[in-house]
Amino acid sequence: MDDLTSTVSAQDINDAYARLLTVVRRTELQPNDRLSKLYECEVYLKREDLQSVRSYKIRGAYNLMSQLSSSERDAGIVCASAGNHAQGVALTCALLGVCGSVYMPQNTPRQKIDRVRAFGGDNVEIELIGDTFDDTYAVAAQYSRETGKTFVHPFDDPRIVAGQGTVACEIAEQLGAGNEPDFIFAPVGGGGLVSGISVFSASALKQVKIVGVEPAGAACLQAAMANHGPITLEAIDTFVDGAAVRRAGELPYNICSQLLPELVTVTEGAICTELIKLYQTEGVIAEPAGALSVTALAAFKDRIIGKRVVCIISGGNNDISRYPEILERSLIDQGLKHYFLIEFPQRPGALRRYLDEALGPDDDITVFEYIKKSNREYGPALVGVELTRNSDYLGLVERMKAIGLRYEVISRDSALFRFVL
Repeated sequence: MDDLTSTVSAQDINDAYARLLTVVRRTELQPNDRLSKLYECEVYLKREDLQSVRSYKIRGAYNLMSQLSSSERDAGIVCASAGNHAQGVALTCALLGVCGSVYMPQNTPRQKIDRVRAFGGDNVEIELIGDTFDDTYAVAAQYSRETGKTFVHPFDDPRIVAGQGTVACEIAEQLGAGNEPDFIFAPVGGGGLVSGISVFSASALKQVKIVGVEPAGAACLQAAMANHGPITLEAIDTFVDGAAVRRAGELPYNICSQLLPELVTVTEGAICTELIKLYQTEGVIAEPAGALSVTALAAFKDRIIGKRVVCIISGGNNDISRYPEILERSLIDQGLKHYFLIEFPQRPGALRRYLDEALGPDDDITVFEYIKKSNREYGPALVGVELTRNSDYLGLVERMKAIGLRYEVISRDSALFRFVL
């Protein structure tokens, strides 16, 4: 490989694999009947959500920290993380007896914070600061510079990239010679995993197509590729917290710009729909970032027919309190949930007429917020309607028009829609 990827080689990944043999779980590579039948191919799920820290992040964290000198270990380490990397670092701190300062965004799910404490114990101190990973990263990096403690980057370090690349080592071993995958779908946050897999595959799985999957609201690696270098996104959607990164890493970008994995985005709503299917059908409890790879299959349905496909389920650190929002986003994405501002005439029977003549027999009102206005002819109401079939939407709107209702569809980009969701 040329200078762009000389800092990470397939040999580095093999060395990392040997380092990790007694530390990480060799996670299952499970054939998936539902997805295989749906897409007419062989789909395997690489279950990194079954690691002790419920994500692949332990691989990179341990690979980096186990190579620190005695003086570096004694000084302690610093990391910034949206939660999964922090758990890998915390467990590694406990295993190696290293003290760590772990910085996470203030909106990190409580479940992830609690698990960092459980893994790290007295070896870690947790600081919650900033609204996004990038805000947190800036504070943690400054603290590292001021104290001289080693900064354990979540994705922009050759030792991290090599550690994450060991996922591909296992995939190759588990499928065996002659059964190499045609596609590997990997989630993308800062780019550490997809770049590590790309390096290993360029050497050992040369025929495989690597697909990096980003959430539509935080596609920082695609932005970097378009810009010919990492660029900071002005705003991101933090719902997919494990991949909500404003700026891709320099090293992952350099690797990907040469090895050219294909990049694709998926919507947050589609991710939620797949999360629910994974849970209800396979019993897989994935977090939003963990379902990125599987969600992208729909965009490749014509290209993967008859192929062998591996999807990396990268994480399972999901807080149960998030499921109402996950369900809501899924319904909206499928066209089964709609919100309206309806101006009801302030006279007896107006609402009854809406229920009898506009609402379909299988439609359900899930939200109704109304405040009666004195001395006004009309009073506005916020109405949420859940449909049984997305094809019922046009009929609902037509019936609302037919009875003369004045209404406004609340669009997804409106402030009121964000308030409801």
